Amino acid sequence: MTDRALRVVLADDAVLLREAIAASLAAGGFEVVGQADGIDGLVDLVGTTSPDVLVVDVRMPPTHTTEGLEAARQIRQAYPKVGILVLSQVIETRHAVDLLRESPTSVGYLLKEHVTRISDLADAVRRVASGESVIDPEVVARLLGRPRAHSPLDELTPREREILGLMAEGRSNQGIAERLVLDPKTVEGHVTRIFSKLALEPASEDHRRVLAVLTYLREA
Repeated sequence: MTDRALRVVLADDAVLLREAIAASLAAGGFEVVGQADGIDGLVDLVGTTSPDVLVVDVRMPPTHTTEGLEAARQIRQAYPKVGILVLSQVIETRHAVDLLRESPTSVGYLLKEHVTRISDLADAVRRVASGESVIDPEVVARLLGRPRAHSPLDELTPREREILGLMAEGRSNQGIAERLVLDPKTVEGHVTRIFSKLALEPASEDHRRVLAVLTYLREA
């Protein structure tokens, strides 16, 4: 990633919210290169503006169900280098899980209520643009709290489950250490044990992190 401003396309039929997000991102140093109030023409808009990240609402016209999510999938297929940050009005864990399973890198799922905290939105856009996955902490908390049958996750200690949840949010070892006020080496040890307990074969750190998160999502 160069020092140039990150390019963003916004897709949301709520005009005032979309304009507020656009103004806030522009003030934060982003370049908003396109806006859409529906999915018609959205794929072409992404193609002509070449954004780093598409920020799109799940519920778009005409039915306000999952049009935005479907458009995001089409765009990921057509333009795989474009990061996708999906906004949702409510916690819909199935959509979050499906999105991350299909494409676990350069993708995010953020609750719409959190776009009022522009620093959170800006951080998510940057992380998605850099290739990370970002899941809203409230979605992770909902997944962690769901009852489940016996799974590999049952072998994890409470601390390891907490760290895996933070990994699912897209946090690095350093970010987890700062969040939990732990030494980075301690976090590294926990992550290594998580990989071992989930029977993940030796591979690159990034690859095993993605596999660990996908195991977590599959068992949600």
